Amino acid sequence: MWLRWARTVGGLEELDDEIQKGGGSATLVPMDLTDMKAIDALGGAIFERWGKLDILVANAGVLGTISPIGHVEAKVFDKVMAVNVTATWRIIRSVDPLLQKSDAGRALILSSAAAHKCRPFWGPYSASKAAVEALARTWAAECERLPLRVVSIDPGATRTAMRAQAMPGEDPETLPHPSEVARAITALAGPDMRETGRLYIVREKALCRLRDALTLAGSRAGLRTAPVFWSGT
Repeated sequence: MWLRWARTVGGLEELDDEIQKGGGSATLVPMDLTDMKAIDALGGAIFERWGKLDILVANAGVLGTISPIGHVEAKVFDKVMAVNVTATWRIIRSVDPLLQKSDAGRALILSSAAAHKCRPFWGPYSASKAAVEALARTWAAECERLPLRVVSIDPGATRTAMRAQAMPGEDPETLPHPSEVARAITALAGPDMRETGRLYIVREKALCRLRDALTLAGSRAGLRTAPVFWSGT
């Protein structure tokens, strides 16, 4: 059983069609992630119906504006932080007890290379993704001795509306479809996954410590760094 929530009904219905084609079923929850009270109530609703949650994929996010930090409007900055950071924290808080009731709870938290590259003009988005990674790593450390495993995901450039907003001159057909990224991270949600508190970089097929991710981000940016890669999958 899938439980899928998003802001628009249209996107949920499209996903439901795909799940049904594969022989599965889903419960759809239209919900604005700026509605913090609704997020808080979500955990209780899941508990009453299913008693536990096996897998969380926290994927929602907004870009904000690409501009100098001093030019970013306060309302834009606040929305980026509300959706990308605060909503993610509220979701974690709401479903953490449910994931811990599972024999093999798994949490996949979508991040971005922007958290490490800190490119000019990407201030709000970069800061939000750095904060999300810090939340995920802290949560993982708190649950280290429990069955729950928490992994951050750097999906890389993907054919999404957000990417088109950030890079309007880019040919989207040169980028992987979101379904390709989904297939690449499926194993991380499986019961055999033992690592926690790591960052999985889809493009490199590598599960990294934070310092490895920083080194990789620097090498991509042309900085001279020594390789300290930890492991690949």
